[in-house]
Amino acid sequence: MNILKKSVIHTLVVASCMAGLPVFSHAAMVSNDILAQESSGNDGAAADAKGRLRALLARNEVQSELSKRGVNPAEAMDRVNALTDAEAAQLAQTIDTAPAGGDILGLAFTVFIILLVTDILGLTKVFPFTRAIR
Repeated sequence: MNILKKSVIHTLVVASCMAGLPVFSHAAMVSNDILAQESSGNDGAAADAKGRLRALLARNEVQSELSKRGVNPAEAMDRVNALTDAEAAQLAQTIDTAPAGGDILGLAFTVFIILLVTDILGLTKVFPFTRAIR
């Protein structure tokens, strides 16, 4: 047991001494040419994402829903134009992956849980496998 304590103490002493040593990192200037080359690969995808968002906002049913909710369609189009490339791509991906018509499975599960709780409390008798606590 004494050997274990000594090895732990030695390890902690070495670790605490090493914690005070400076850590070096390397940083360099990045030229505009390198930045232009890296960003030129994403320009097509970003323009495509903004184009898809503009086409979505140009649809009559979308404009009518925006108006119903108190949003000016022209203002929404201005906001889409003001999005950065990354924001436009993220918004387009969110729209593409969103379920159409909402989450029906989540709604059905919520209704099931509510009915189950009311059955257990004795307020309803929907499920035959429950017993009321009253």
